[in-house]
Amino acid sequence: MWKKRTEAWGKAENESAVRKEAGNTDGNKIRKIAFVIHPERPDAWNEAGKMAEILEAAGLRIAYPQKGETADGCGMVMTFGGDGTLLMGAGTAIRLGCPLMGINLGTVGFLTEGDPEQRETIARKILQGEFSVENRELLQVQVNSEPETFTALNDAVVTRGGYARLIQVETLVNQDHWGTFTADGVIAATPTGSTGYSLSAGGPVVAPGVECMVITPVCAHSLQHCPCIVPRNAEVIFHLRSDRAQRAELQIDGQSKRKIHAGDTVRITGSSESLQLVRIHDYRFFTVLHTKLNEWSREDSER
Repeated sequence: MWKKRTEAWGKAENESAVRKEAGNTDGNKIRKIAFVIHPERPDAWNEAGKMAEILEAAGLRIAYPQKGETADGCGMVMTFGGDGTLLMGAGTAIRLGCPLMGINLGTVGFLTEGDPEQRETIARKILQGEFSVENRELLQVQVNSEPETFTALNDAVVTRGGYARLIQVETLVNQDHWGTFTADGVIAATPTGSTGYSLSAGGPVVAPGVECMVITPVCAHSLQHCPCIVPRNAEVIFHLRSDRAQRAELQIDGQSKRKIHAGDTVRITGSSESLQLVRIHDYRFFTVLHTKLNEWSREDSER
C-alpha cells in the first residue's frame, strides 16, 4: 500500500511540475542554441564542440556568449560543466525567456540533466522536441532602494566574505523581527537552492514545487538558532547592523555581486519570473537526492 501511495504521489508531483514542450511543431522549433561552457575546463569545451557538430549538421545554429556572440533568438541555453556552470547559464536563459539544460561534467550535477555519453540521444530529443520543462522558482534581490535588482535561482547570501570578523545581521520577515545573527552570514534559498549551500549550513531539503523560501544562518555564534521556512511571497530583510563597524558582501548563486556596508539592507522576495529546466528523462527528485547524497558521502569517506 505504501509503495502504491508513494508511486502515485511521485507521478502527481511530476505531472504538476512538468509540462510537455511543443518543440516538434514548426512554430516553436528550436533553431538556435546558446552554449555556456566552464571557462577553465578543456574537456568542457571539447564536449561542447562535439555537441555543436551534431546539432549544426542538423541545421541548428550555435551561439557562444562567452566569445561575445549574441544569444538573441536562441530557443534554449545549454551548459557544459557542473551545477556551477548551469547557474552561470541561468542568467542568459532568464533574460531570453527560454529553457535551460545542463550537460554534466562536474562531480555533483544535481541540476544538470545529461552526460557526455548521452550526447547523441540528447541531440536527437532536442531536434525532435522530445523533452519537457520543469518550472523552478526564482528570487528577486535588491540592496537598499537602489534601482538595480538581482535574480537568484539558488540563493542570495549576505556573507562576511574576506572580512575577518563575524558579521551581525538583523533578519526580518514581513517587517517582523525574527532574529539577529552574529554569524558568517545568512542565506535565503529557493527550493532549488535548498540542496546547495543552505543544506551544507544545516538547512532543510525542500522539494521542487513547494512555494517557499528557506532562511539559514551560517555558523551562527549562538545556542538558539535554526533555519526557517517562509512563504515565497514574503519580504525577507537582511540588515547589516549599523551599531558596529562591519562590512560584508552579497553573493547571488555563489557569485559575488557587490560589497555591503554597515547600515545597508538587502530585500529578498519571490520573483514573478521562473526558470525552465529541460528534462529528457523522467525526473524523480527524491531518487536523485538519495543517489547524489550517497555519492557525496562515499567521496568524503574515500578522501
